[in-house]
Amino acid sequence: MLASLKDCPCGRVHTFRTRRVEIGLGLTEKAGSLLLEAGFPHRILLVADENTIKASGGLRENLRASGFEMTEHLFNNLTNAYAEDVLLLRNRCREAAVDGILAVGSGSINDLCRVAAYKENKAFAIYATAPSMDGFASDTAPIIENGFKLTWQAKQPEVIIADMRVLAAAPSELKASGFGDMAAKYTALADWRIAHLLTGEYYCPRIAQLVTDGLEKVMSMADRVTENDPEAAARIMEGLVMSGLAMSLAGSSRPASGAEHVLSHFWECKKLQAGLWTEFHGKKTGVASVLITELYWKLASYTSVETHADETDWDAVRAAYGGALTDEMMKMNSPTVTDEIDPAVLREKWPEIRRIIMETLPETQALRSLLKRAGAATEPIEVHVDDALRELGIKYHPYMRHRVLLTRLIPMLEPAD
Repeated sequence: MLASLKDCPCGRVHTFRTRRVEIGLGLTEKAGSLLLEAGFPHRILLVADENTIKASGGLRENLRASGFEMTEHLFNNLTNAYAEDVLLLRNRCREAAVDGILAVGSGSINDLCRVAAYKENKAFAIYATAPSMDGFASDTAPIIENGFKLTWQAKQPEVIIADMRVLAAAPSELKASGFGDMAAKYTALADWRIAHLLTGEYYCPRIAQLVTDGLEKVMSMADRVTENDPEAAARIMEGLVMSGLAMSLAGSSRPASGAEHVLSHFWECKKLQAGLWTEFHGKKTGVASVLITELYWKLASYTSVETHADETDWDAVRAAYGGALTDEMMKMNSPTVTDEIDPAVLREKWPEIRRIIMETLPETQALRSLLKRAGAATEPIEVHVDDALRELGIKYHPYMRHRVLLTRLIPMLEPAD
């Protein structure tokens, strides 16, 4: 992978911390030796929850037999990554005097562990139990603090181990969630190209192509996702890992996260605010990708546009967020990202923006069909988002990030024909 990026036209030298990614059959029985071969330390904190430790089968026994000294921290049933749990794991590292952290699971467990490993400067590895999200190889993590989902600097894993049988045996909903998270890359890549076009923000075509290649492999597995199919599960896992590595190579989440992810995060924060279950990350981003794809195709139907200064109604934005979310949101908009956008440039570049949308995005119905074939959610109601929250999210999600998204530019344009 790194060899393909040598002398990259983008001008950057690409590298990452991950030394070894193993996706194969029977790796649970080889996990200890794989970690030792990669130079992983012997004194470790193993972090899991009741579901993931059960899914890992004989992992603990194999690690002990391989000579690892383990301190364990088991959550009951972890569904979100909170700042207070990062502090909890940091304290466990200090108390047990460990040299490394092994995350057993997916999603929130990995996010907490990678941040704790970064903060405490510990080695970090992952034993994956479900191909459910794209953050396995990432060096950032979404952490909830003060009810707001923020991106924290984190540690990229040195080793990722995924036993294909364990992945295949994961609940269909989790595998479909991973498929949904990959489907979200279409709109993410479009947003990245559009931001580069308008502001000169860093963009690397080769990194984008790595994500596209992984995306196409995963989409080809649509009809096999819900089956107990090791090959399909491995293909999804590979695509998800590639996305995480791409984020690290780019130095941001741009290759894998666009308006669809921000919309998902908005829904999540509003549901947390109301004390409601937030749903699986990839399940939400898959649904959000359908909505954003539909919106972008509608915008692409504007053959020309009139543009003007940002006409955001900030009182309405503050009301949409409410409570503590308002303060966090305003931090992202002081200054706001549209200050970087010249309306004349937006108007001039509109034909190329339309071309990017038409080149990058599948037709909305084609995307919806892929997701349904994979058993993934496609409608907001399937992630417990009602019509009011759906509309609120579509209109106000871009203000959660200081990032150029096409959705954030809507208050600057209108069709000219």
